[in-house]
Amino acid sequence: MATERISVYNIADLKNTTDDAIPNYLNSLKFKQTHRLIDVRLSLGYSAFLTAAVCFAWDYKLGYDRTKYWTAGAVLLYMILSASMTAWMTFVEKGVIYEGVAPSGEAITIATSTKKYDPTYTVTISTPTSTTTFSRSFADWFDEQGRFVTVPFQQMLASAVPLIGVADPKRVVSEKDSAAQIDERGAGALEGASPEVLEAILEASRGVSSGAEEKKGGRRRKA
Repeated sequence: MATERISVYNIADLKNTTDDAIPNYLNSLKFKQTHRLIDVRLSLGYSAFLTAAVCFAWDYKLGYDRTKYWTAGAVLLYMILSASMTAWMTFVEKGVIYEGVAPSGEAITIATSTKKYDPTYTVTISTPTSTTTFSRSFADWFDEQGRFVTVPFQQMLASAVPLIGVADPKRVVSEKDSAAQIDERGAGALEGASPEVLEAILEASRGVSSGAEEKKGGRRRKA
């Protein structure tokens, strides 16, 4: 479990923290990450920055009149590079946060996304033979204090993606086991509760049962 805490209400921070955990997990399983997409993006970004820097330098040294045509060309080039980087991120990367090769030799691409005000993490994992998309709540691997909990997150990936499950079989959890874990967490939530709380829960359950019986019988029971 990570010691750093983040706000559980900040969707961007939840996503960024989760995105960062994916390469760390897969690389620990001997996946080999490739950086083609980010290398192209960085090349476009640095080229645009270098163009602006050179334009500023020659304008400062030589003056506007002597460099105005060069400056116009540099501005045009900067616009082209910036537009190219935006198009690359929008139409090529498409939210991809990981590209790599599994130990078995299969390529894997992972893209993630979220929606505004919706604490749901959507993952799309593509391999040469299949594409898998699934969504989970951030609450499945962040605790109430905003700490990232590693095990349930890794279990989610290993259980949902066979390629990851083969590389980390000990993290694969069946639906039955997941339900059992949820039941255990639910039962554990009552441990340590005060007698007053337990009595209130019992009375509430009795009230629900009485209401159901009254509805079924069509009349109220006499005291």
